[in-house]
Order: sequence, then C-alpha cells, then structure tokens
Amino acid sequence: MAGTATPMMQQYLALKKEAEGSLLFYRMGDFFELFFDDARIAANILDIALTSRGEHDGEPVAMCGVPVHSAEGYLARLIKSGQRVAIAEQVETPDEAKARAKREGKPSSKVLVKRDIVRFVTAGTLTEEALLNPRSSNLLAALAEVRGTIGIASIDISTGTMTLEECAPEMLGAELARIGATEVVVPEDWSHGPDELTYHSHGTFSSDAGAERLKSVHGVATLDGFGDFSRAMLAAAGGLIAYLDHVGRGSLPLMLPPTIRESASGMAMDEATRGSLEILESSTGGRTGSLIATLDRCSTGAGSRLLAEDLSAPLLDQSAIEARLHLVEFWHARPIERADLRDTLRALPDIGRALGRVVAGRGSPRDLGQVRDGLAEAGRLHERLELERDRPALLDELLPRLIGHGALVDHMSRALVASPPTERSNGGYIADGYDASLDELREVSGNARRAIAAMEARYREETGISSLKIKHNGVLGYFIEVPSRHADSLMDAESGFTHRQTMKGAVRFNSLSLHEEASRISEAGGRALAAEEAHFEELIEAVTAAREAIAATAAALARIDVAASNAERASEGEWSRPEITADAGLSITGGRHPVVEAALVKSGDRFVANNCALAPDDRLWLIGGPNMGGKSTFLRQNALIVLMAQAGCFVPAEAASIGLVDRLFSRVGASDNLARGRSTFMVEMVETAAILAQATTRSFVILDEVGRGTSTYDGLALAWAVVEAVHSRIACRCLFATHYHELARLAETCQALSLHHVRAREWKGDLVLLHELAEGPADRSYGLAVAKLAGVPATVVKRAEQVLSKLEQARSETGGIAAGLGELPLFAAAAQESEPEASPAEQLAQRLSEADLDALSPRDALDLLYDLKRDL
Repeated sequence: MAGTATPMMQQYLALKKEAEGSLLFYRMGDFFELFFDDARIAANILDIALTSRGEHDGEPVAMCGVPVHSAEGYLARLIKSGQRVAIAEQVETPDEAKARAKREGKPSSKVLVKRDIVRFVTAGTLTEEALLNPRSSNLLAALAEVRGTIGIASIDISTGTMTLEECAPEMLGAELARIGATEVVVPEDWSHGPDELTYHSHGTFSSDAGAERLKSVHGVATLDGFGDFSRAMLAAAGGLIAYLDHVGRGSLPLMLPPTIRESASGMAMDEATRGSLEILESSTGGRTGSLIATLDRCSTGAGSRLLAEDLSAPLLDQSAIEARLHLVEFWHARPIERADLRDTLRALPDIGRALGRVVAGRGSPRDLGQVRDGLAEAGRLHERLELERDRPALLDELLPRLIGHGALVDHMSRALVASPPTERSNGGYIADGYDASLDELREVSGNARRAIAAMEARYREETGISSLKIKHNGVLGYFIEVPSRHADSLMDAESGFTHRQTMKGAVRFNSLSLHEEASRISEAGGRALAAEEAHFEELIEAVTAAREAIAATAAALARIDVAASNAERASEGEWSRPEITADAGLSITGGRHPVVEAALVKSGDRFVANNCALAPDDRLWLIGGPNMGGKSTFLRQNALIVLMAQAGCFVPAEAASIGLVDRLFSRVGASDNLARGRSTFMVEMVETAAILAQATTRSFVILDEVGRGTSTYDGLALAWAVVEAVHSRIACRCLFATHYHELARLAETCQALSLHHVRAREWKGDLVLLHELAEGPADRSYGLAVAKLAGVPATVVKRAEQVLSKLEQARSETGGIAAGLGELPLFAAAAQESEPEASPAEQLAQRLSEADLDALSPRDALDLLYDLKRDL
C-alpha cells in the first residue's frame, strides 16, 4: 500500500467518504475489516487485536476485523457505546467481477469485486434479533418545527408501529421523556435540544414532502383515511422517512399506517418526575429496582413492551381505563384459565418483530416460520377464548384480530419445514411435497451422493487401498484422497486418476466418473437452491401483503398478555381494582409502595401500609417527621398508585378511588447535575419552577424537602411560598414533606391544608421508626437520634445535643425563626401587591446602567446626556 493507493484502498477510501463519519465495516471474504482510526476506535471498544497492513501516505495502516458470522454481537457493542456503523458488502461475485473485467477489456486477474454501503446501523434503526432487547421497544423519533409548534414522528422499525403528534416547544422535554427514543433525528439548524441528536438534511423536513412520502409508502392517494395530520406532524414524518431511506440505502423498513396521539390523551409527566418515580429505570440505571421490573409478569416480549408503553403514558379517558381494568379483572377471577393462557402465550414467537425483519428485507426462513406458527396459535387461542362466558368488551374487540389468516397459514405450513433454519444460503427450508420439480432435483442430488459413496467403495476394491476416501471442500469440490505411501499406483497415466494436489502425508486425485457425478450434484444442488430461493421470495411477498393484519394480531396478543400479566401480579400481591372517578378526590386505603414492598418480602420483612385521603376541602397534606421514617416512600407510593390506576393496572392497596389526574409531578430527591453545571439546589429549584408553571387544579404533586439545599432562612421562605402557591393559586392535590416545623403555622390560614407526620418513638435511648402516618404536626425531627442510628460517634452526638439545647432556648426567647410570619398576607393577596415604584435617582441609575456607551455615536451620547440632565 506504499506510494499510490492500491485499487482496494481507493475503493475503501471512497466508501469511507460515503460513510459520513460512521465506522465502516468493509467486507473482505469472511470478515468485516476496519482501517485507520475506525480500527483504533473499534479495537478499543471491542477489546480485539489491532494490527497493521502495509502503508498509506507513509504511515502504517491500522486494521482490525470481526468474522461476518458473528458480526451482530460486535455491532451491538459498538452501537451501545454510541457509534454508528456503515456496512459495505460485496455486491457482485468474483465470477461476475471477472465477467465485468472481460467486458471492459481489463485483466481479470486484477479485477476488484465491487462493494457498496448497503445499510447504516444506528441506535434507532436496529431490527436484528440479537441486537434488540425483547422486552424493550426501540424507538426512532424525528422532530420538526412549523410556526412555533413542534411535530414529533416516532417509529419502532422492529414492529413498524408509527405515531405522529405535536407539542409546544416548552413541552418537548416531557414528550421525549415519555417516548424514550434511542435516537432523535432533527434538521441541521435545530436549536431546541435535547443533548444527543442525529442531524439530517433540512430540506427533508417538509410537510408537503412528508405527505407525499406517507402516501407513497402506504400506496394511497390521500391521507384522510389515516387521520387529520397537522403541518408539523407531516414535516416530522417527512424527515423520519427520508432518514430511514438514507440509512437503509433505498430500502425502507416495515411502516404501518401512522396513528395520531393527541397531547391531551394521556397523563403528562416531565423527565424529572419519571426519573424520581423510577418507572422504567431505577436511579442506579437498568431495569432492576424499577416499577416495571416489579410489575412485569408478561409471558411475551411484546407484552412487556406494551406494558412499558402503558406505564409511560397513563390514560386520561375514563372509559378506556375502565376497559383495561375490566379485562384485568376478568383474568384475575379465572386463575386456572389465566394459567393456561399464560402457558400458551409463553410458547408464542415474537410475531411483530419477525414481521418487521421480513418486510425490511432482513428476514430468514426462521422468521417466516415464526410468523406461521404465531398466526396458527393465535387462531387456536381465538377458538378457546370464544368459549369464555361474560367476556369484557375489550376482549370482544380483540378477538376478531386473532383470526383471518387461515389461507396464509395453510400456504406457509405446506411450503416450510417444521423448524426452518436461520440461514437460507444452504437451502433445506422448503418442505418435501410442496414442489414436485424441487423434490426431483433433491432426489437427483441424493442419488448422486449415494453414487459417490458406492464409487468410493468400488475404488477401494479396485485399487486395494482401504484408506482411500472421497472428500469435498469449497475450493476443489469432490476429490479422491489417499495416503502418500499409496499415491504412486494412482499416478500412472493408465490408472484413470488425475493428480490434483499434494499435501503433507496425503495426495489428492480426480477421475472422470467422479467429475461427472460431482457435476450432477452441483447442477441439481444449484437448481434446487434457486427453486427454494424463488419460493422464499414468494412467501415474503405473501407475508408483506398481509402485514397490517398480521401486525394487528401481534398487537392484540400483546394486549391480552398485558391484562393477564397484571392479573397475575395483582393475585401475587393481593392488589385491588381501583375506582376511577371524575372528581378531584384521591382516597387510598392501605396503600403500599410496590417496589419497596417487593424488596421487603424477599428479606422477610413486612411493609407498613398507610392511608391517603385528599379532597377539595383537604387537598394539601403537610407531612413532617424524622428522616428514614417513610415520608418519601409515602409520597412516591401514592404517585405510583395513581399512575398504575390510570395505566389500567390493579394497585397495591386495600381500596383506591382515583379522581383523574391530568399531570403528575414529583420532586422527591435530587442530585448534582455536574454535566450541566447545576447544583442540587439549582436542580431542585428548576423542577419546582416547572411544577409551579405547569400544574393545574387536576394535577397531583408530591414535593419533598423543598428549600433544604440553601440556608435555613432562605429554605424556609421558599418552602413557605411554594406551599402557599400550590394551595391558593394552583389549588391541586399535593403531598408536601418537610422538616420545617414552622410551616405548621400555615394550617391557620390555608383552609385546605392539614398536618400529618410519620410516627417514631425513642425506647431506652434508641429511635424506633414506626413508618406509620398520623394526623397532626410532628413533635420533633429526631435528627440527632437518626444520626446516632447511622453510626455518628457518640461524642459528636453529645456535642450536637448541647448546641441544640442552646438553639432551642434562643428560639423560645425570640419566638423562633418563624416569628412574625403569621402577620404576612396570604400568597394570593401578596401576589397582588404592586412593586414599589423606583425613585427618580434609581430610574436615572437604571438608564445609565443599561446604556452601551461604547456603541454610542458622539451625537447619541450628547443626546443621552441632555436627557439625563433634564430628568434630574
């Protein structure tokens, strides 16, 4: 490679330029090779050997490679580390390359096989089974702004589910947190965030182009049948489809007709709330310890993915929630039938993802077999469920979607073997009896192989060489091999054998009869593979034509699985069906935190249940008590019960009546966000500001220790003002935990506020945390007792007691830090008080401070001076 670049390196560099910054997997035989910086990056991530090959521009060419047959595992690790990969495959065979060289008048010995980038592999465009988590959706989202409104198009290309929606710019973070896309595509001049984005050509994010692309993909003349899409939605859809076309190099994945998601159709939750409640991921990262890990008893991956969607977007439609709950109750009351159903579902293949691979052109015979088996089992499940009496309306709605595939299943059952292979290059997946001509070719090939076995026996007898064998490899084809000591007798020109290759310890030969039989095998085998390939394409077309009906079956099975899973979990934990109401109440009897309770059960401990009863005249609970007493757990458990109820799940409580919540806010716990330069207190204030700006009277807010990250006086002042604002201005349901005993005085002026505390007792010098909620203010914070419990040295605790005694004495003498707060007007009245008008001197100083003196011309500066003198 020294000096002028070789043809291969020229080809590589041209493809690398097309790769647009992605790592380039360059196919060379049975390996994907990486060169230069790509090799260094990949070798470091994959922990594989980094070597070098020749030189380019005077420098050694770094390289590494991964086997083609195991490339998926390496791809998964690269994508997980944040890389994008371009796959450059050989797009012609060596024979085709030689024929091309001959046509072009070039030496065939030096011709280079053509290669091209066939696909970009990115985080949001994965379809391979090995690269996807079966229990998590893999969403790609595209954003576009049209006239101040942001359109969002999202798709899981592994199943083809596509959704279009729109939102205001300030709500984008909350919507993206709900969607949870692994990749977000935006136009090149995008300025709204979030942090990690994929940029694509601005011109593709056009509403007109989006409408045309959608019509082309779905083969329709108008989109009216799909819904009334806004300009922002269509622009986002245009960018999404264009990006998929780009990464697929002209090959689009499965895309089902898009559905519209109305912004008011689900409970709103911002990113901070989702993180605080650990819905899909725990605070330590990963699924373990999250709400979904505790709830999920789904028998299928599709069911788990749908449950995650339900929990991410709880409903606001009371009838839709009731329909889900009724189906859960139906299976909850039938434990034997539920067990049978779950066994059936557990054996089902993932029809949706198999369909996605088939339509995307990456399907295998095994994927076709999974579609066949899944549809057949869905039909049998329909027959069983139809016999169930008193079926809920949602089940009646789902049942028709399980059938209608009889002809396709029959066709595929006749065409495919019982267990089709993953690879189709070696054939063997079309069943005997489906194609008479294919059966004949297989018989010819089989007879030829038997003839070769007979030939081997005959040659042994004729030559007297018992160790003679007829073998086969990919280079020589069929050949005769004998040990070197017996080779001389076969070298004779009259022997009928032709020398082909001398090995260490063995010599290989050919014969006319072997050549004839090998030709028959090769010809019959080649024609048989071609026939199977033709049948494969025919089956692909049949499945693709029925893709929407097949996807509907997969979705119906997932919904049935989620209901059975929720019923199973409710039965395990003795959970109850919540009552959904239209009022502004919240009544929970014997509520428990599902995740904490599950952890305690494992350790043999018991969770202490508590009640919560919020009503219009008692909608804000101020909760005090010691740390570790259970305040945060109580706050979170009630938020989770509301979320689960509106998602259509039974809840961990003896009884629950939930007045529909439009927005759920949780400000419980915070940590420094060093990446954004924010302290704990700054994070707390940003989250609190979002609550005060966005909460409505229908919202449910949980707040824990607001103001603790700053000085005592600042913290108390902020907490006081926030409580007043939530109570008097927003007037929503709220649980507010605090250590500021002084806030108890708000009960005197806030009519809908009541005082509560978590109980604790000291016994023989030790603190006993009861984890029970009681009415009334906390008598003390027990901070020193908690410190002792945590292992703080006794000398330090003793000294703290002395300091505390002095502080309490001073507080009693002065009236405490809350002295005089009772004389303040209420928040609503204070908010109406106008700001005091600035004095003339202050106004003059303000004008001077705002003037940019360096930017003023001499004339402007003189005019400003005259104005100031006149005002003075």
